[in-house]
Amino acid sequence: MFANLRRISVIEAISYLALLVATVLKNTGGDEIGVTILGPIHGVLYLIFVAMIVWQRNNLGWDVIQTVLALFIGALPFGGFWLERKWLSVEEIGE
Repeated sequence: MFANLRRISVIEAISYLALLVATVLKNTGGDEIGVTILGPIHGVLYLIFVAMIVWQRNNLGWDVIQTVLALFIGALPFGGFWLERKWLSVEEIGE
């Protein structure tokens, strides 16, 4: 189950970066189709990420503060990568 959480953390981070690139392209005179497509995809992936963090927090041994911090970090660019590497690694969760 933690492997799925690690995967969604990385997938969500990739979708966030893709959305940021699409936003830059849109704002520099490009088409907004990228934002139109990637915005909802990233939104759904982030909601899945949030649900999985909340669902697994007891199994991870996280208190409320660490859970909220993980959700905040996941909302930052590259945050999902950091979480996957530092807090969701095989060594950290003993998978």
